[in-house]
Amino acid sequence: MQETQILSTRPAALPEAAPRSAVRGRALVFDACQVGVVLRAVLFVELVLGVGALFAAGSLAEWLARLALLTGGALPATLAWLITACSLKTALQRLQEPLQYAAGVLLGALAGLLACAMLARASGPAGTPPPWLASAASGALLAALLVTALKMRARARTPAATTARLTELQARIRPHFLFNTLNSAIALVRDEPAKAEALLEDLSDLFRHALVEQGESATLEEEIVLARRYLDIEQVRFGERMRVQWVLDARANAARLPPLLLQPLVENAVKHGVEPSARGGKLRIATERRGGRVVLTITNTLPTDRPTAEDAPRGHGIAQANVRDRLRLLHDVDCDFSAGVQGGLYQVRISLPAP
Repeated sequence: MQETQILSTRPAALPEAAPRSAVRGRALVFDACQVGVVLRAVLFVELVLGVGALFAAGSLAEWLARLALLTGGALPATLAWLITACSLKTALQRLQEPLQYAAGVLLGALAGLLACAMLARASGPAGTPPPWLASAASGALLAALLVTALKMRARARTPAATTARLTELQARIRPHFLFNTLNSAIALVRDEPAKAEALLEDLSDLFRHALVEQGESATLEEEIVLARRYLDIEQVRFGERMRVQWVLDARANAARLPPLLLQPLVENAVKHGVEPSARGGKLRIATERRGGRVVLTITNTLPTDRPTAEDAPRGHGIAQANVRDRLRLLHDVDCDFSAGVQGGLYQVRISLPAP
């Protein structure tokens, strides 16, 4: 019998992420560039100002006037702190935790002095000197609270990403998926050894990608490559029963996603849209850049032999809560995730900020 090289898969080099795992594995603490972070910080400072203005206000009108005056000085100072923290986030990330707090508090004290200077200029000449020390201390205290909130947010990312990696790794090595893939390869060994080797290489790449330490995010292009490999494996098993359509916009490739996010969504589409149907089904993965947004849609047909349409999408919800949480950790309020039946098809839609 002729000997083949089926198991001689080339040892692909591990991504460069491994040597830098200690750096990439840490979520950015001072990632204050996102809309959600800015809104929460501004609302927090405004709440503190509103409470403080109550001590010197005798009426509602006086309170509103005093709050407006304080906002005129505190809002630019708060935004200046956020912009500075965002600009220096990579440099600050290299510092130890006590030094990160010290840097944030120092920036807060400077922001407090800036607010005091603006209020003193707006108030005009007065007999008493501006409260420089009180303003610096207030800014430092508010900054310490903001740094604490940002640290809690950053720490929330790491366990979420770790849990997600373990979940997706378990999904990929489920016995039925592994056995089906190996059975497909065995069936191809004699007649189409080259195709069997390609199948095993795709399976090896899936395992390798799941085991390699991932960073906070991956590009949409990288996620599409991984999803293609998964679908190539399933295409061998389903053959003509599975029809896949790719509609990709190259301008959307640089959008950032949490790693290992697209493949489980595609896997759900196969599991609940193609596998249960005797006639098979169709998948459509589309990306599009619309101005400052990137839209990703995954659409699959539903089995026609189900008694009611409500029964079809139930299985799709297994990974959706995880996907939604990870998207919000990465993009906060600047992303949108929706899933449901539309026009007889099941569609997952993700809207992200364009890079």
